[in-house]
Amino acid sequence: MVKMKNDKDMISPPEKTPTIRVVPLPADTNAYGDIFGGWLLSQMDLAGASVATEITRRRVVTVGVEGMNFHKPVFVGDEVSFYTDIKRKGRTSIAVHIEAWARARTEDQSRMVTEGVFTFVSIDENRKPLELPKT
Repeated sequence: MVKMKNDKDMISPPEKTPTIRVVPLPADTNAYGDIFGGWLLSQMDLAGASVATEITRRRVVTVGVEGMNFHKPVFVGDEVSFYTDIKRKGRTSIAVHIEAWARARTEDQSRMVTEGVFTFVSIDENRKPLELPKT
């Protein structure tokens, strides 16, 4: 999980390859120049769906988002990395914990900006829930 200096300082991202990495652009900002929270949510949804699809080898849909926390702002040009971990598997669903870490491209240090748990359900071609494959 996250290494903490104190309650407010998340000091290092997970030591693994991020599921996705993106750079927000000016079109992704609000009137104050900060990246929209909705943009972060959509990128997290893409990262979570990617890992859920990798496990199910089927189409998945987002059915819930829980425990969203926005820790720090994201700015235009930051490199944002999204790290995923499977929190739990149900009969048809997968819950994925997602952390978003941002780094100004001219700096070395990253900061955790957002985290949450997204739940995905595996579905068939008629959009009906399917049991997860046995592993």
